[in-house]
Amino acid sequence: MYDLIIVGQGPAGLSAAIYAVRAGLDVLLTGRDHGALEKADLVENYFGFPEPIKALDLLQRGLDQAVRLGVQVIQAEVTGISWNNHFEVVSNQGTWQSDSVILASGMPRRKSTLAGLSAYEGKGVSYCAVCDGFFYRGKTVAVLGNGDYAFTEAAELLPFASSVTILTNGRPLETTESNTAIQVRTEKILRLEGDDDQVRRLILEGDVAFEVDGVFVAEGTASALDLAMKLGLDNDGKAILVNHLQETNLPGLFAAGDCTGGLLQIAVAVGEGAQAGMSAAGFVRKMKGGKEPTVQWGSK
Repeated sequence: MYDLIIVGQGPAGLSAAIYAVRAGLDVLLTGRDHGALEKADLVENYFGFPEPIKALDLLQRGLDQAVRLGVQVIQAEVTGISWNNHFEVVSNQGTWQSDSVILASGMPRRKSTLAGLSAYEGKGVSYCAVCDGFFYRGKTVAVLGNGDYAFTEAAELLPFASSVTILTNGRPLETTESNTAIQVRTEKILRLEGDDDQVRRLILEGDVAFEVDGVFVAEGTASALDLAMKLGLDNDGKAILVNHLQETNLPGLFAAGDCTGGLLQIAVAVGEGAQAGMSAAGFVRKMKGGKEPTVQWGSK
């Protein structure tokens, strides 16, 4: 049982981890990668570096600092978070519990550009199995994706749907999980079709029609917004809504960095991460009957 689990190993997550562990929390920092910054080359607009620094070098310095201070770091793809008197974070490397959580896993991934997909959003196309699975009791559903997140979404649908199929769209299935009740098809998807009110079928390569009642999109990995929606967090469809302390509407759950919108810059992410780390420390101390930190850093 951790005091705090941080999902996301970019600047916001690393900053949050540093502030939280220095405030005395037992911190787990997890994530699949270091987010958008990992794909950047040189950084020359971050305070304190007179010469450009490689993005990966900047990230490594932050990671080394967090580890030196006592943060536990585990590389893992988080596929779900739930709350029942404490938080439970599910990943492809295990499941952990904590008193608080900070979401810092960046902006939502790009939606699939599959032909016909956007036309049926809200008409049988969904991005959240936990949110909408109940509406597909006894029906046939497909999950678009080929990784652990797609498998997790498919498993969420099994108690409701009569048939669940993962469609990988021409890619190999990349997951360590298995379930004989979940079917898998690897053909390329050409388009979605339906009528005015509802998606009805996917057209696969060779003009093969795959009839469905619902389609769940689970491409790539679960973004912070995906996880937020499953927890019922307030959002505007693009970002998680937080107050000046980086608090969401769920006590004990905070968000920082690109997933909260605004100016998508390293400096902003680091500042928000610092505030989220301090806010989480205050929450945990108050919950355990101790004193809250006396200093609040920054604002949003």
